[in-house]
Amino acid sequence: MASPTEVVQQIYAAFGRGEIAAVMELVANEVDWEFVGLPSLAYAGRRRNWEEVAEFFAEIPKADLIRVFEPREFFASGSHVAVLGWEESTAIETGRDFATEWMHLFTVEDGKVTRWRGFLDTAARYGVAQ
Repeated sequence: MASPTEVVQQIYAAFGRGEIAAVMELVANEVDWEFVGLPSLAYAGRRRNWEEVAEFFAEIPKADLIRVFEPREFFASGSHVAVLGWEESTAIETGRDFATEWMHLFTVEDGKVTRWRGFLDTAARYGVAQ
């Protein structure tokens, strides 16, 4: 079985190829998934199951055109993986560009993500929403 870090790397590789179905194969049916942010950002908020996480991935391209998405550093301890990365995107609602560092926290059990938290520079993202 793949290590938690390998599972996370597989998720990023699939996301980078636009293969959301492959990402979803690595998400547990019961999951605690939250992108931290204001409710005005469509993909922000907490999801509790596989179907809601699939909706999260459907909301991203409605809000942001991601041009650069780079997971850069991986830190692992047991079933937990923290990832630091970089993103350059355009806010769909305004056409304005933003760039931000981000952090994702994963818990991986039995080869599936059971918990995820996403954080980015909210000032950068919300600053282009107006």
